Amino acid sequence: MIYQISSGQGPAECELGVAKLLDYLQTHYDITLIDASPGYYAGTFRSIRFYTEADLSEYIGSVLWICRSPYRPGHRRKNWFLDVHLCEATRTSVFDPEQVVFDTFRSGGKGGQHVNKVESGVRAIYVPTGQAVVCTEERSQYANKQKALSRLQALVQKSNLNQQAQQKSQNWRHHTRLERGNAKACFEGMEFRRI
Repeated sequence: MIYQISSGQGPAECELGVAKLLDYLQTHYDITLIDASPGYYAGTFRSIRFYTEADLSEYIGSVLWICRSPYRPGHRRKNWFLDVHLCEATRTSVFDPEQVVFDTFRSGGKGGQHVNKVESGVRAIYVPTGQAVVCTEERSQYANKQKALSRLQALVQKSNLNQQAQQKSQNWRHHTRLERGNAKACFEGMEFRRI
């Protein structure tokens, strides 16, 4: 599963909290970092996404870190909130030409008797996604199949890119949804000890 830890729109202390929570989770679970948005200070993060097979549902929601600010010694605030979110997996499709079904038909239009007698038009359907393209430009069925296959592959790749961009945008919106209070887990001090 893919999780995101975010500082929301919190200050640098929350960004440090994201780094500390990541370190804590890495010591207790097998985690693969996918991407990270760096914070204001070195070694801090505005948000990170990571993959793990472990069930981290006990952390989903707000996480509270109780600590005096290491950046602003005179600051009175000591409660810093982080957001842990389970990301939906983007279902991208690796194009497999073996999964394409072709349907042939008479092209119609200009071309005289050739288009009326020969089934040179091709419809290519990619079975896993249901996407389809039609190609009738060429006189031969083989050439139309090759063009249709190329167009279909481009269509699937474009669809994958759109889905990834949409998922990234949706994950980014979670930065503004951080709920302060009602924490699912609490940590304390610079040593980030669970309480």
